[in-house]
Amino acid sequence: MRSMHVLGWARQNLFSSTSNTIMTLLCLGLLVQIVPGLLNWAFVNAIWSSATPDACKVSGAGACWAVIEQKHRFILFGLYPYEEHWRPITATVLFIIALAVTCNPRFWGPTLALVWVVTLPLCAILMWGGILGMTRVSNDRWGGLPLTLLLSVIGIGLAFPIGVLAALGRRSELPIIKSISVIYIELIRGVPLISVLFMASVMLPLFLPEGTTIDKLLRALVGITLFTGAYLAEAIRGGLQSLPRGQYEAADALGLGYWQKTRLIILPQAIRIVIPPLVNQFISMFKDTSLVIIIGLYDLLTTAKTAMTDPAWRPFYVEAYVFTALIYFAFSFFMSRYSLYLERHLNTGVRR
Repeated sequence: MRSMHVLGWARQNLFSSTSNTIMTLLCLGLLVQIVPGLLNWAFVNAIWSSATPDACKVSGAGACWAVIEQKHRFILFGLYPYEEHWRPITATVLFIIALAVTCNPRFWGPTLALVWVVTLPLCAILMWGGILGMTRVSNDRWGGLPLTLLLSVIGIGLAFPIGVLAALGRRSELPIIKSISVIYIELIRGVPLISVLFMASVMLPLFLPEGTTIDKLLRALVGITLFTGAYLAEAIRGGLQSLPRGQYEAADALGLGYWQKTRLIILPQAIRIVIPPLVNQFISMFKDTSLVIIIGLYDLLTTAKTAMTDPAWRPFYVEAYVFTALIYFAFSFFMSRYSLYLERHLNTGVRR
């Protein structure tokens, strides 16, 4: 019975017409040519462990995953002191646990706020140190995965409410609020993120009083947050505009005030509608953290590039980039699948 189902699916999706059949056969032929060689390179003939690159240079050797064995700590943690790596490891685990709790609808509410109120100070204490016998490590030595997670998670957390307020402001009937929202959204969306980070790094200090400096990690967070908030605002505005007029009229008929109407009726529906573009922006932001190198921060991709400056291991840069790409893919794929789950979960009450 199952085999008949598979055959029926294949007939309908892969061999439903002459053109589909030709394309299917071409793709199968291409896979036959590529996949065996790729498997041999990545697994069968791969060198998994070696203290030196010599083992990877022998004839017939495949992927040199030994470079990951030797360089993974620098790729993951950058310039953070080697003997203190347990601290960013612990902070990363705490971040991931907090994200897992955040993704579970059962914890949405005061419990979730408590989780982050506890997690963020703990991670800050672990990363900075200076107390409880831990050596102080300035944030210019942070790097790799912890820095990427910190920038993306905190950036998303701060950008979302900014995006909501900017979207509501753009639809406001008050001219001043609407003008400020429009200027913010269009100004930020009109330039690339690298320009925003460049302004935060180079131009902003010129407008500050002499002797005043702003931490570059804070500058990166502000730039990423403002940039993402502007894009989220337009996505949310699209959701607000897509709601039927009857929803607003029904809320007014109930005698609800503006903020009650917005919080209880309008925003929940609008956000549910625009979950795909919101998550798309979250994924884009997670990957765009690689641009913080412009202000001297070593994110995950930058630490991978820096690790490959070692002349002995430089020929095996492909393996280092594949390792880094898999980390980015894992987080991005999770966000993508979670958005599908969230759509199903939030649409439960409106299915027909």
